[in-house]
Amino acid sequence: MSLQAEPVGPGKGQTIRIGPLSDIRIVAVEQYGAGPFATVALADLGAEVIKIEDPRVGGDVGRYVPPFNFEDDSLFFQSFNRNKRSIDLDINSSAGRKVFEDLVSVSDAVFSNLRGDVPESLKIRYEDLRHLNPAIVCCSLTGFGMTGPRRAEPGYDYILQGLAGWMDLAGEPGGPPVKSGLSLVDYSGGLVAALSMMAALHAAKRDGQGTDCDVSLYDNAISLLAYVGTWHLTAGYTPAKTRHSAHPSLVPFQNFETSDGWIVVGCAKEKFWERLVDAIGLPELRLDDRFKDFPSRGVNRDELLPILEAHFAKRTTQEWLSVLNPVGVPCAPVNTLEEAFADPQIEARQLIIETEHPHFGKIRQPAGAVRVGPPGNDRPTYRGAPSRNQDSQYVLSELIGYSEEQVTAMGEQGAFG
Repeated sequence: MSLQAEPVGPGKGQTIRIGPLSDIRIVAVEQYGAGPFATVALADLGAEVIKIEDPRVGGDVGRYVPPFNFEDDSLFFQSFNRNKRSIDLDINSSAGRKVFEDLVSVSDAVFSNLRGDVPESLKIRYEDLRHLNPAIVCCSLTGFGMTGPRRAEPGYDYILQGLAGWMDLAGEPGGPPVKSGLSLVDYSGGLVAALSMMAALHAAKRDGQGTDCDVSLYDNAISLLAYVGTWHLTAGYTPAKTRHSAHPSLVPFQNFETSDGWIVVGCAKEKFWERLVDAIGLPELRLDDRFKDFPSRGVNRDELLPILEAHFAKRTTQEWLSVLNPVGVPCAPVNTLEEAFADPQIEARQLIIETEHPHFGKIRQPAGAVRVGPPGNDRPTYRGAPSRNQDSQYVLSELIGYSEEQVTAMGEQGAFG
């Protein structure tokens, strides 16, 4: 796919590559992390994402997340909102609602991440907007969905990791519940919402009729229990915390402490087990009936793992990598963040992007993982997240076609706060 360059807007002096979604316009009533993570993936692919910010509360709350925040912007906000546009709009006012509806008329989708009862009260569902645009897709990413007894409850990543049983699976035996180090419910939920919305947009383009997408962070968290959930529901399996983040059934597949750090080793196939014991100088383990296959090693893990742990502690992480990598045993150092970003694969895959900011200067951040194009295709040029209301003139004048007099009148009626 050839990605051409195009201007990003009046007076910006920057260009982006035309992506595969450059013919899609999304009106995003979004805030914080999960929702913006969904739409930033689509914006990176060229979709025009117009971010509606509530002027009554200072816009997206993500603008004020510490510690790296300044006035109405932050590095947190910059991480989730690159390549988007921003307009202050109070859609609860009659004038603001009029602007919103005019924007819906010239857009392809309305995306939101609010409480499950809010899309109905805010009138941003398909049945509320179809008269304006029969092909409009209305995707709502909520904590618990728009149905069920929890629909009106707020849903945050931390809360959902606890509620969905995730924290009961993590941490050391005998230790307290532990959350993931990242907001994985939010991030994966955002990608599920993006996928749902793109499927609905495909159908709308084909059939000329839009729909709702009722996507829930709770649904997502439960779905990600995957085989562990299947084991429990089908066979009554009760998970137990495992030492050194060990896999619940594949042995060995865990962290091992070395003389200077940690290494994670994963024997997901029998051939990896055979290669492992030969490479680390313990070939006798391969011939031991207690450890001959996955079931045997699972039953006898308390005998096997102390042997391996004592052995791995004798040499450095790099020394073990130097013997395991050449024979194809899945393994990696357990890196710090600094070490992770220093890996040569980062540069080869162009996984750090840069944008300029008037206060923070050069912002370096992880690139999105979604890719369309041949291997090695250059990344597009990115622009930083918009300042509040940065694109009001573009949206109001160019997209909707308001005159200066109409914009002034709408402002006097409270449309823009």
